[in-house]
Amino acid sequence: MYLGIDLGTSAVKVCVMQPDGRVAATTTAALSVSHPFDGASEQSCPEWWDATRSAIGALDPGLRGQVRAIGLSGQMHGAVLLDAAMEPVRPVILWNDARAARECAEMVVREPQVGAISGVYPMPGFTAPKLLWLSKHEPEVHARIAHVLLPKDYIGLRLHGGLVTDPCDAAGTSWYDEARRCWSDRLCEISATDPAWLPAVRHGTEIAGNLLPDVAAELGLRPGIPVAAGAGDGAAGAVGIGAVAAGDGFISLGTSGQLFVTTAEYRRNVDSRIHAYAHTVPGHWFQMAAMLNGARPIAWLADLLGRPIPELLAAAECAEPGPVFLPYLTGERTPHGDAEIRGGFSGLSEATSPGSLMRAVVEAVAFTFADAAAALAAAGTTPDALLAIGGGTRSDFLMQTISTVTGYRLGRSDGADIGPALGAARLACIAAGGGTMDAVMEKPAVTRWFEPDTAGAGGLAKRLASYRALYPALRDVQKAAR
Repeated sequence: MYLGIDLGTSAVKVCVMQPDGRVAATTTAALSVSHPFDGASEQSCPEWWDATRSAIGALDPGLRGQVRAIGLSGQMHGAVLLDAAMEPVRPVILWNDARAARECAEMVVREPQVGAISGVYPMPGFTAPKLLWLSKHEPEVHARIAHVLLPKDYIGLRLHGGLVTDPCDAAGTSWYDEARRCWSDRLCEISATDPAWLPAVRHGTEIAGNLLPDVAAELGLRPGIPVAAGAGDGAAGAVGIGAVAAGDGFISLGTSGQLFVTTAEYRRNVDSRIHAYAHTVPGHWFQMAAMLNGARPIAWLADLLGRPIPELLAAAECAEPGPVFLPYLTGERTPHGDAEIRGGFSGLSEATSPGSLMRAVVEAVAFTFADAAAALAAAGTTPDALLAIGGGTRSDFLMQTISTVTGYRLGRSDGADIGPALGAARLACIAAGGGTMDAVMEKPAVTRWFEPDTAGAGGLAKRLASYRALYPALRDVQKAAR
């Protein structure tokens, strides 16, 4: 058995994979997010570890005793800041935090080639601009930093005691030289970062360390089993569905959203806001459109209205097109690189119903993927068919709408909502010698293909045009209100 741990934003997900690749069990443990001021998004390292212990502890003891290796996946970009005693110096600043917008611009002024080196222009959610922000706004905290990790790597530290990351998570920091696949002293210099703070980089299929005896006893696992370096959640999701060869790709519908395609070379196009990053496996890179809001606006509206998501989605599918929604609840990366924009509805009337509001939200999520597809095409990549992972894949309505507005065939498989946790388990299997990459990283069987609906494309195209006009209009309104 192989254990995959995925540290998400809303929950820790754990997956146990059998040697034949089938999933034996999954568990989850919820996480909370704090917002100490507008645009800020933080979490607690101790809460991450408590949730990880809870999720593993919920597995059958018999399964835990058979685990031969552990793999890691996690939300990218978060700034895990540790002192010399390996203790956190403050809460983690997350991937969707917007406080470092000015610092991103400052980094570009200091080094105009920063985007070419790191694969994309710095964005507030990335790790490096956060360190520059801390040097100005929390200098006493900055002075205590001895080590910087990415979120999943903190779980690795607790498991094996080492300071290790993988190329994908390294890529998401704005400190990594993508072409050379190593830390960049120059990018550290322009972001108030000591290169000595940064962890060792190992491929996701390599062993980062071995499970500590006291931790093994607490978790009911065998001591000394290998812990693979793992991957940031985008690359781990790719591993989970076998997207590790050039041209393979997928869309991810979780709290955030991604459109991901593996490439055989470093293929950057920084003006399109496409992330060109090193893959977690050797000799590969990927292009990724990253949307901060993913399927999250669907849950947000359901919470706001106090109605179950399935009920609102059913009402949305029957509702006539009405309002248009901009889903930027926490800003947006691809294609705007705008951390300060916020969401809004246009076209509300007395006839607006909960169903029509949800229809607008579903369309808006799909439209973010239409923008992503356009940005990917500008970067030289135009896939015809993609697999889909993440909790949002459970909605046929959302999947069909995305297929129609992007023109992509989308494939859904059983267990599509497991995604990165399964990828982490696969990396563990390879690290422990349980199989080759070709054998372990097979693609899942597609249970349903969603084809673009040519009959409905015309109406959605008009609403997409309205959606795209809404961004500059709301941006100007919101700027005037600041």
